[in-house]
Amino acid sequence: MKDIHAEKKIAVLIDAENAQYSLLGAVLAELAKHGHIIVKKAYGDWSSQHLKNWKETLNELAINPVQQFSYTQGKNSSDAAMIIDAMDLLYSNKFDAFALVSSDSDFTKLASRLKESQIYVFGVGEQKTPIAFRNACDDFIRTEVLRAPEAEEPIEIVPAKPQSNGQSNKKTKRDLCCDTRLINILRNSVRDNADAEGWAQVGGCGSLIKRQYPDFDTRTYGFPTFTQLFDATELFEMDKRKSGHSRLLDIYVKDKRA
Repeated sequence: MKDIHAEKKIAVLIDAENAQYSLLGAVLAELAKHGHIIVKKAYGDWSSQHLKNWKETLNELAINPVQQFSYTQGKNSSDAAMIIDAMDLLYSNKFDAFALVSSDSDFTKLASRLKESQIYVFGVGEQKTPIAFRNACDDFIRTEVLRAPEAEEPIEIVPAKPQSNGQSNKKTKRDLCCDTRLINILRNSVRDNADAEGWAQVGGCGSLIKRQYPDFDTRTYGFPTFTQLFDATELFEMDKRKSGHSRLLDIYVKDKRA
């Protein structure tokens, strides 16, 4: 179902010393269900060897790294920088929600302060995160429930008929169904927008996909609309329903596996 906070403007602040870079993609995808992510920053001592594997992920996800040197060995020095930035962003009055990605209880007071200013606070961390920080957030997301999309089970595909001489850039059903990433994206969007009977409005699915994957374009697959792309895979039931305001029809989709 669509979240009531779907239009929130979100600032995501990541404590790299207490977060997992391998799950950042899943974290951002989860947060995108709740609104538009405007700011993405990660704080840490990037000269440190134990953060060397973060670079590729930060670049891929367009997360801005904020350098904070460790002044004392064994002490996380990025906390203060992250808190100061959070307050600066708060006073800019541009954000409806903050996501604090950390398993550190040091951000408990920050979460409480943001809530006092009527800011919605997401916390993202491991199960071991101290309960004080978890309870200080409006919504705490455990990273244990987040995972990268798994490979789908093989889909039986009827061999495609040879194309005529007239060329087309439309992907065939075979091409679409062999694209595991695409099928995961489509199915996950339906799952996250579905009603109790499994039906989801195509418009809501498309909006969620664009928030989670800004570079996604149905025309890449040869289809001008999400409706046509969903239909072309033949993996979804399609239902046209009358809109209450006009002659236009609302298109709904349902995963055939449901």
